[in-house]
Order: sequence, then C-alpha cells, then structure tokens
Amino acid sequence: MKKYTKQDIMDIVEEEDVRFIRLQFTDIFGTFKNVAITASQLEKALDNKCMFDGSSIEGYVRIEESDMYLYPDLDTFEIFPWRPQNGKVARMICDVYRPHGVPFEGDSRYVLKRVLKQAAAMGYSFNVGPECEFFLFHTDEDGRPTTITHERASYFDMAPLDLGENARRDIVLTLEDMGFEIEASHHEVAPAQHEIDFRYDNALKTADNVMTLKLVVKTIAKRHGLYASFMPKPLTSVDGSGMHINMSLSRNGENIFADPTSPDGLSQECRYFIAGLIKHARAMSIFTNPLVNSYKRLVPGYEAPVQVAWSSINRSPLIRIPAARGASTRVEFRSPDSAANPYLVMAVCLAAGLDGIKNKLEAPNPVNINFYEMSDEEIQEAGFVSLPRDLKEACQALEEDDFIQDVLGEHVVKKYVDAKKKEWMEYSREVSQWEINEYLYRI
Repeated sequence: MKKYTKQDIMDIVEEEDVRFIRLQFTDIFGTFKNVAITASQLEKALDNKCMFDGSSIEGYVRIEESDMYLYPDLDTFEIFPWRPQNGKVARMICDVYRPHGVPFEGDSRYVLKRVLKQAAAMGYSFNVGPECEFFLFHTDEDGRPTTITHERASYFDMAPLDLGENARRDIVLTLEDMGFEIEASHHEVAPAQHEIDFRYDNALKTADNVMTLKLVVKTIAKRHGLYASFMPKPLTSVDGSGMHINMSLSRNGENIFADPTSPDGLSQECRYFIAGLIKHARAMSIFTNPLVNSYKRLVPGYEAPVQVAWSSINRSPLIRIPAARGASTRVEFRSPDSAANPYLVMAVCLAAGLDGIKNKLEAPNPVNINFYEMSDEEIQEAGFVSLPRDLKEACQALEEDDFIQDVLGEHVVKKYVDAKKKEWMEYSREVSQWEINEYLYRI
C-alpha cells in the first residue's frame, strides 16, 4: 500500500504536471461527490482547509450548520490515466469533518472507520473481497442511457458473443494503471452483464476501491459509446447485478475463520460471525439493498438469495462458505447489490459479525438443500426467515433492530430512513407501465 507525505504529493503534482485535483467523498447513499481544485490550492487542501457547503448534499446537514471540511487521505492519491497527459488530473479520497476538527457523523467512510476501530480493539483486522457486477447498455442518439443491447452472451462467453469484451478489457487495464490487482473479469449470466473481481484488502481500502471501480467503469464505458449501469435489476427477465461480499477476520496475520481440526474446516469464531450476520440480516437489508429496484433482484429464480440461511455446499442461501480453506477461508454474503454504499455495507456486516463473536451467538445448522427447488409452502413449513420483500419492509426491519441503528448512529439512520420512506411513497403512487398494460384496455 502506498504511503505518501504531504511533500510527496506536492512533488508528484509538480513533476507530473498535474493541474487539477479532485477531492472525492461519498454521501450516505453511495454517490461519489467531489470538489475540484487547481494545483495552486493543493497546499491548502493538504492542510485540511478546503471547505464546502454540506447543506447542498442530500443526507448531510441543515443550511445553518453547512460548513464542512475535506480531509484528504494522502494514500488514495492517484492520477487519472484517462485524462490528458499535459495538465493531468489527479484525485484524493477525503473524510468529511465539521469545523474545529470534529469528524462528521454522517460521513459513511467515518462510520466504517469507527467499526474497524472496534474490531481492532478486539485484536481483529477485517479483510473484504467484493464481486462487482454491472451492465453495459447502448445509448440513444442523444447519448442518454437505454436498456438496449444487441448481444446474447452468457456466463464466461467470449468474443464475438461478448460484445462488451473490448470495453471490459480497457476497464481492467485502466484499473491496473491505478494500482488495482485484478483477479478476474468475465461476462456474467445475463446478456450485457459483466463482473470484475479485484484482490481482497482491508475493508477501508476495499470500500474506496469499489467507489473508484464504479467511476472507472462508467468513464471507460462512455468512451466506448456504452452506458455502464450498476442498477440492481434493470431488466425483468434476467438476473440482476449483485455485489457479493467475501469476508474474513485476521488476528496477528492469521485467518481466525479457519480451523483444520474441525470437520468442515471452520472455527467457532466463524460460526459466531455467521450467527451475527443471520441475526441482523433483515435490518441490514436497507443498506445492502438500498433501492426500490433492489428487491426485484431478491426473488426466486434468478440466483439471488431470498432466505436467511447459510451453507457450505450451495449458492442459494444468503450466506455461502466457498470451498477454499486454511488462509483462504471466508464468508460470502450474497445479498448486497451494486447500488449499495460499500462503506455502510462493510460497516454493518462487520458489526453484525462482531456481535455474534462477542455474545457467542449460535448459528443454525447449515442448509444443504437448494432453495431454488423448494416451493413457498415447503420453505414456510421449514420455518426459514426471508429477507425483506420490498424497501418498506426493509425500513421496518431496521427500525426494529436497535443494534444496527447504534452502529450507524442517529444522524445516518434518520436521514437514510427518511429518504427511503420518501422513495417508497413516491414509487407507490407512481402509475407503472405494467398497470397500464394490465388494466387500461380491460377495465
């Protein structure tokens, strides 16, 4: 991992002819924002004196307390490889602070840092590897996004079936230029759907990388005349886009989820961690699946989880334990989608798992049956709990879980839930094309 000083940054900016620096930060809904400065203002920014109007950002603060400051994380400094080579553009990811050096409680990066600090106090480091999926669609004659694609490729197909292969290759090469270690990239199951997996790392760096990946994917796709969408379910009849989260805890460099003496290779701490995820999964859904559209992905028949359960041999439950053991032992949480704020997703996943460890929660028995082949009646008779069916139910689940509310803090919970309730109300009163098609001509 790069380690920069202020002087290092100033030297690189001068030597590389960097003219603009984007000070990036993420709002609570997972949208990348930035304030752009010229190189002449760099020293001021490095001294944490760059101010912006927080009242203009949804979910932040009221106008009477609007002054916010950006504190750049020096180690996130990168020069954008797709920008001009004369007068280059760079970026730094920032934490958001109130005046007088107080971290802003509504900064999702700070929320994750706070939970990571709790894990560190227990002797743990938290490593995460995401699987980021997205669609590449055509644009119309005005450059606006559509859901049109001419390809019919599926899982692991290659050109000429995979019409997005060239764009995906350029995306991967750009990410590597920015320091990513890409483990795999491939066409996904749905036409025009793609996945890029980068190497696991500590949770904070991984969340930063997810935000950077989204920016790079959209930027390079546009250069290919395509529109990259991280919408969870843009098309009704195909699989949606997930962001599966692979997690492990380490102590003194050793993966504590591994236990070679147990029959399945899993430690008791791993089982406790799983139990915590299961206990809080429904309340976490509003963050792992943040949109009205998210819940159209979490339906039977499209390889997305619906039931809150775990397994080490099949992919249908919420939690899967991949086959690798030893240092590679990990827990795969399969409900998050690609619209989620990665900082909040990783914060609630870690906090829920730590709750399981602290309180030695007992995980239920693993499920070795395929939920996709079970009827609703069979699932109900077996007593399995389901994830929320829609955004309204997800809001209610969060309001019933005091622990997850405490993890996020009062500011984030109130701003987030208020916005999501408004989103649900707006959706509920909107007349959809389905209703027109279903009712207009026969009622």
